[in-house]
Amino acid sequence: MGRIFEVRKSAMFARWDKMAKNFTRIGKEIAIAVKAAGPDPENNPALRRCYLNAKACNMPKDRVEAAIKRAMGKDTSNYEEIMYEGYAPHGVAVLVETATDNPTRTVANVRMHFTKGHGSLGTTGSVAFGFTHMAEFKIKKEGIDADELELDLIDFGLEEIGENAEGQIIIRTAFNEYGNMSKALEDKKVEVISAELTWVPANTIELNEEQSNEVLKLVDNLEQDEDVQKVFHNLK
Repeated sequence: MGRIFEVRKSAMFARWDKMAKNFTRIGKEIAIAVKAAGPDPENNPALRRCYLNAKACNMPKDRVEAAIKRAMGKDTSNYEEIMYEGYAPHGVAVLVETATDNPTRTVANVRMHFTKGHGSLGTTGSVAFGFTHMAEFKIKKEGIDADELELDLIDFGLEEIGENAEGQIIIRTAFNEYGNMSKALEDKKVEVISAELTWVPANTIELNEEQSNEVLKLVDNLEQDEDVQKVFHNLK
């Protein structure tokens, strides 16, 4: 009985850690969006995306509003967005998106994670060429005819449409078409669960379970770093 309790407690703390990390990530995204284009979501597509993603991960509305107010203040941190590129074990390509107020600290930490994970931090352009920068929308499948939706969205930059393991419809477009697609979905009254800018690998690498776990351990350590926003890789 005690063992079961320990397992459940561990899972609960893991969920809390993930939630806290998501709240921190979205808070930084809000700060960057507000400083770039102001606090009005009607005129700030990036901030509207933050609202969507905050709702998707159950971030309380008052925390979102508090993050916006902090971003409008003079004493708030100025976050710089920096992407690092490198290789995990077994040749898996990795992209690391960060938002930091101390790039010296961040690059040192990212390099440490790669080194400890038996990978290597690369130079700018060494990995990104194998990925495509895209906007990705997740929408509810209920009441949606995917074939009809595909035809409706072709003129708004649609490049890919499919379904994920959670039964959600995934829509992808070139990242610079984000605004057009977002408005099209809004005009068509399609409920968007979340919207992200993502990096999609052109090719993937398939490894055995032991090798995959080595790669995923490095990815997890990177994701836990306070300055890291997202990690992308080409592990199948």
